[in-house]
Amino acid sequence: MAAKIYYEKDAPIDALKGKKVAVIGYGSQGHAHSLNLRDSGIEVAVAELEGTDNFKLARKHGFAPTDIKTAMDGAALIIVTVPDEVQAKVYADSIGPSLAAGQTLGFCHGFNIHFKYIVPPETVNVVMIAPKGPGHLVRSEFEKGGGVANLIAIQQDATGDARQIALAWANGIGGARAGVIETTFKEETETDLFGEQCVLCGGLTSLIKAAFETLVEAGYQPEIAYFECMHEVKLIVDLMYEGGMSYMRYSISNTAEYGDLTRGPRIIPEQTKAEMKKILAEVTSGEFAKEWVNEYKSGLKNFNALYKKDHDSQLETVGRELRKMMKWIDSKEV
Repeated sequence: MAAKIYYEKDAPIDALKGKKVAVIGYGSQGHAHSLNLRDSGIEVAVAELEGTDNFKLARKHGFAPTDIKTAMDGAALIIVTVPDEVQAKVYADSIGPSLAAGQTLGFCHGFNIHFKYIVPPETVNVVMIAPKGPGHLVRSEFEKGGGVANLIAIQQDATGDARQIALAWANGIGGARAGVIETTFKEETETDLFGEQCVLCGGLTSLIKAAFETLVEAGYQPEIAYFECMHEVKLIVDLMYEGGMSYMRYSISNTAEYGDLTRGPRIIPEQTKAEMKKILAEVTSGEFAKEWVNEYKSGLKNFNALYKKDHDSQLETVGRELRKMMKWIDSKEV
């Protein structure tokens, strides 16, 4: 069955015109949604912790950030953009007690709703608009007159117009220009976590690290290994982004294509796919969610140790030096 996709004609912004939208958090997604909605003619109230960098940024952008209760007062739509790991506490402490019947609670990711770390009352709408891109891209594409594709899900429709409100939100941030794809909180959450772990983040970084280490251990220069296993990944991903695997293979040499077709399956054998199925089972059962929540509550000791190990690895240190030479790259070092 083909996915249901909405565009601007299907998503009139009228459902939010003349109404107030509260955005909880002014981070990556929060700042983009706030600015785009305001530029679309919607009244936006921002909630952010006073004194933080995000609080200062919101003020710099012309908002008057307040506490959560004040921002939510009278809001038709409340968009929660704080990180997954703190959402449940923020909801319990500040959002839940301030909710009024008929309001719409909006999320950009289904994690806390799907795994029931947040259980809103039946008197409010619960919807999701999940841009398929980071906040800075949501903002920059909107400013160019375009948009980033969104996912839409309706978990709870207490007022009968939850979908219209969510679509208006998608329109207001530019998503309806690119397309708004129908999904569910369950599907978005589980596929998002799986994709991050097996391909986009976990799979890709582990593949790059293993290939880099293999070349260096065999005696090749780390700088050459970096270019082959890290730097050129963007060139290939860009080709696939533009035209899929077929266009990528059309664009590379016959030698590279033959190596791709014959050696690739040896790197990702059935054993790897079996492990992917295990990871998917951990996601769908809620095991990963529980592990991540417990990791956060215990002070992120394992998380920080793993991060530091990779941050200080040879691959990363060599890369930092090489990127200094690449004046055409707007290098982002952390």
